[in-house]
Amino acid sequence: MTAFDAAERDVPAAVAERNLAGAREDVYWWDTAEAPDALPGFGKPGAMASPAANTADLAVVGGGYTGLWAALMAKERDPEKDVLLLEGHRCGWAASGRNGGFLEPSLTHGESNGEQHAPAENARLAELGAINAREIAETIERYGIDADYQPTGELILASEPHQVDELAAEAAATGGELLTGGALRSRLDTPLYRAGLFDPDGSAIVHPTRLAWGLRRAALEAGVRIVEHTPVRALEASTGRGNQPVRLRTDGGDVVARQVVLATNVFPALIKRLRWYTVPVYDHAIVTEPLTPEQEASIGWAGREGLADMNSRFHYIRPIDTPEGLRILVGGYDALYHFGRNMSERYEHSPETARRLAQHFAAIFPQLSDVRFSHSWGGAIDTCSRFFSFFDLSHGGRVASAAGFTGLGVAATRFAANVMLDQLSGERTELTELEIVKKKPLPFPPEPLAWLGVKATTAAMIRSDRNKGRRGLWLRTMDKVGMGFDS
Repeated sequence: MTAFDAAERDVPAAVAERNLAGAREDVYWWDTAEAPDALPGFGKPGAMASPAANTADLAVVGGGYTGLWAALMAKERDPEKDVLLLEGHRCGWAASGRNGGFLEPSLTHGESNGEQHAPAENARLAELGAINAREIAETIERYGIDADYQPTGELILASEPHQVDELAAEAAATGGELLTGGALRSRLDTPLYRAGLFDPDGSAIVHPTRLAWGLRRAALEAGVRIVEHTPVRALEASTGRGNQPVRLRTDGGDVVARQVVLATNVFPALIKRLRWYTVPVYDHAIVTEPLTPEQEASIGWAGREGLADMNSRFHYIRPIDTPEGLRILVGGYDALYHFGRNMSERYEHSPETARRLAQHFAAIFPQLSDVRFSHSWGGAIDTCSRFFSFFDLSHGGRVASAAGFTGLGVAATRFAANVMLDQLSGERTELTELEIVKKKPLPFPPEPLAWLGVKATTAAMIRSDRNKGRRGLWLRTMDKVGMGFDS
């Protein structure tokens, strides 16, 4: 039994349900008056593109982080380039506006996962990830983006005895300080976690939608044309090389572009063969009401670090400082896959997962067991079998794609945008020659094998957490075939 199994046993479900009773089933980051006005759709009055002006040098499909970074950096590289971004809903509406706001430098979902899937490049990828994270911070400052960027670092937490040993080994290898007992409680007053290791470069935290809205504003000011509520239904182009345009079909008319960036991530790829490489997995989060000053003082947390634990089914926990007081977000743990790669608004709400997270929260911070939650939501993650992004270049070098960020895309999307722009340039660069760019992960099988495989892997991860982290036969087999995950 893990510490979180014990939490579900010891914290009455009725307590969690009471604390969740008033929670809005809305994304906290979007439930604000700060959201910018929507931009008209393609062909609509006042739109920044119309059937009479339907051409572009570069069309970007998708207005999440990946697409926004690609559009902005394309204009930074060449201010004269005509860039048109087409978003099916609102910019930052999907995963980019629903995540926990952890801006981690890793491009490979952790060093050990990078070592497993890209051992020859892992060290250089860590360097490139650190460079990318610094450049994000510089971009936020240069454009005056109000993203609540806080370079707090990350506190990695052990909830089980064997994890304490792993943290001790990590501390010895890196020179970090292992926090236990009173040293940990003075940093973060929680009885559930047994040890912690602070990584000053492990993560910054941001307000997810403010980052997306800031990138949107910067792109517009740089001259990017953006249309929202414009889903692209199909992509048509010859496969041969040359200057033949790419045609994108929308409900408001066709867009013709010399080059295309596809940044739809979790949504079905416009290039059908790429759809086998991802499955949508739903992640959920809850946010507390503002704490009173006394409640805030009871948990310490003066450093305001982002928190992450070491379980296969891990939690991410972060502070949200507001004028009304400190709020706390807790998310993760469950990762829910629905048969047939199905996506639906009804999957964005899971009362069972929200209740479980509320029980865990009460065990992590028993001094806050009466705190109510204001928001509860979920969203789909574009999961691939190696757990970090993959790339594709098609149609004679005119269409670049990236997807598969698997929940670690706040920073990695910018790196992916740089890769795609390098690919479309036709030049050989360090990024285009990386093996992780040239080589794709293993595709997921068709149903019912995909569903059975996800269910088997989830069950194996639960057993691993309950068996001191030991990876059983199924997980070891997945490791050998290249579909294993170790963050």
